[in-house]
Amino acid sequence: MKEKTVSRLREIGIIPIVRAASADVAIPVAEALLQTGLPVVEITMTVPDAIDAIGGLAKRFGGTMLIGAGTVTDAETARRTMDAGAEFIVTPCLVPEVIEAANRAQVAVLPGALTPGEIFEAFRKGGDMVKIFPAQSVGGAAYVRALRGPFPGIPLVPTGGVTLENVAEMFKAGAAAIGVGSELISQDALARRDYAAIGALAKQFLNEKRRALRLPV
Repeated sequence: MKEKTVSRLREIGIIPIVRAASADVAIPVAEALLQTGLPVVEITMTVPDAIDAIGGLAKRFGGTMLIGAGTVTDAETARRTMDAGAEFIVTPCLVPEVIEAANRAQVAVLPGALTPGEIFEAFRKGGDMVKIFPAQSVGGAAYVRALRGPFPGIPLVPTGGVTLENVAEMFKAGAAAIGVGSELISQDALARRDYAAIGALAKQFLNEKRRALRLPV
């Protein structure tokens, strides 16, 4: 299960991150992403009733969409999200107890890290892919490219400041996948319940990724 999830995340390449004031947007956002051809969503623990939202998504989209839990900072929350149906766990920084909990449950985990030392430790402790956060603040694609030198075997997932303008550069620099939040799922679109706009933007992100990797658009 875990290996299949990691393989799928790498294949899809774009992880949309939902940070919202209400959990009721989770299903319509997921529907918009799925219709666009982006079958993955990460619900952060900063969303009220986030675990219930994950459970609702798992019931509705389980088997057709990868559902992840983001901003997970302790093992108990990790366990609760996995019980609800989360298929991958993401942390904002290096949290060894979350990595351990996910590994015990055989669920994919993407620990957050920033420095070379943190990145190495996150992978050594059992991270399946390592989220580089905040990527754009420390050089963006140039930083990812620099990291690929000493860490060619660590799948890097730059997150934070990824936009339509720089997503192609991230993939060209060697990103295994990218995490994208408000640049794809904006608070403005959520407030207007304009899920079609989110879907249209998701399609643009996918097209940029395909162009970067020279895949058919």
